Amino acid sequence: MNVTISVGGRFHAFYLADQLHKRGHLRRLITSYPKFETVKYGIPRSNIKSILSHEILSRSFWKAPLWLQGCYNPQFFLSDRFDRLAARHIPKDTNIFVGWSSMALHSLRQAKRHGAITVVERGSTHILYQTQILQEEYEKHSLPVRVAHPRIVEKELEEYEEADFISVPSLYVKRTFLQRSILESKLIHVPYGVDLSGFRPVPKEDDVFRLICSGGISLRKGVNYLLQAFHDLNLPNTELWLVGSINDEIRPFLGRYRNGKVVIKGHQPQSRLHWFYSQGSVFCLASVEEGLAMVIPQAMACGLPVICTTNTGGEDIARNGQDGFIVPIKDVDAIKEKILYLYEHPQEREAMGQSARQRVEKGFSWDDYGNRITEKYSRIGVDQEVRP
Repeated sequence: MNVTISVGGRFHAFYLADQLHKRGHLRRLITSYPKFETVKYGIPRSNIKSILSHEILSRSFWKAPLWLQGCYNPQFFLSDRFDRLAARHIPKDTNIFVGWSSMALHSLRQAKRHGAITVVERGSTHILYQTQILQEEYEKHSLPVRVAHPRIVEKELEEYEEADFISVPSLYVKRTFLQRSILESKLIHVPYGVDLSGFRPVPKEDDVFRLICSGGISLRKGVNYLLQAFHDLNLPNTELWLVGSINDEIRPFLGRYRNGKVVIKGHQPQSRLHWFYSQGSVFCLASVEEGLAMVIPQAMACGLPVICTTNTGGEDIARNGQDGFIVPIKDVDAIKEKILYLYEHPQEREAMGQSARQRVEKGFSWDDYGNRITEKYSRIGVDQEVRP
C-alpha cells in the first residue's frame, strides 16, 4: 500500500505521515512547509515534496496592511494554486491519495487518473454546516462575518462528491455529513491522537483554582461564553488563563469581562504547552464549531478534567461525568454549573483528571491513531483490488 498525502501545514497531517512511514506505507508527503521543519516529525526528506512558495505567499499576505487585506480575499486563490501544483507531484504508483479539503480537487482528479483510491480529509464539519453556524454566530453579535470564501465552499462540495471517501475525526463531524445526505459507507471516522511524550503532567506550582483555555482565542472557540461564565461566578482564588493568539473579534468581550483574574498568555510553543496545562485545575473549551479539538486530548494527557461543548468533537475522547463534562453550545449556565461543581469538589476533580490521563494513555496516542487509520486504509485498499 503506497499512500500519498497532500496538505498545507496541518500538524495532524505530519503525524499521519509519520505513522504511515513507520508502517512502510508512506509514498510521498506534499506540503507547504520546508523540509527542515517537516523532518522533525520523523518523516525522511526523500519522502517530502515541499511547495514552499505557498507558505511564503500565504504568510506574506496576512502580514500585509489591514487595508490591503480588506480589498482582496486570497483564500481560494492560494488553496487552488497549491492544489494545482501538488497534482504534478503525485507518484504514479500511489494506491491511496489523501488530500486536505479545499486544497485537493485537482489532485484528486490526477490521483484517479493514476488509478488511486481517493480520500478527502476534512478536519472540521461539513462546509455548509460550518458556514451556517458560524454566520449565525457572527450575526448574533453584530460582527463582520468570517466564513469560508464562496468558491472554497463550491470546491469543497465538488471534493466531497468526487472523492471515494471522506475522512472525519469525530462523531460530531460525521453527523453533519450524514445530515447532508453523505452515505455512511463513504465516511472514514478516526479520532486524532496526542503525543504522550510531549504532553505529560508536571507539578502544579500553586493552589489557585485555574481554568485553562488554549487554541485560537476567537468567537468560533466560544471564548465569549467562557469569559461570561467565569465573570459571573467570580469565585475566590481563581484564574482563567487564555493560551493562544487573540483574534480581534474577541477583544470587545475581553473588555467587557476581563478583570485581574483573566490572564492572557498569548501564543506559546508546542513544547511549552504541557507546563501551562499542568498549572491548571480544569480545561475548558466552549467552541461553537470545530472538528475535534486536539487541545482536548493534550489537556487530558496532562491530567486535567475537561469541560467542553458537544461541538468540539470531545465526546469521542472525553467520557461525560468520568473525564469531565460535555455541555451544550452557547450555554453559559451549563458552563457555570460544571465549573462550580469542580471548584467545590476537589476530590472528584482530581479523580476525573486521573481518569482523563488514563483514557488517552490507553487508546488515544498517535500510535493508536496510526493503527486505526492504517487499518481503514488497508480495508479500502483491499476493496480497490477486488474492483472489476
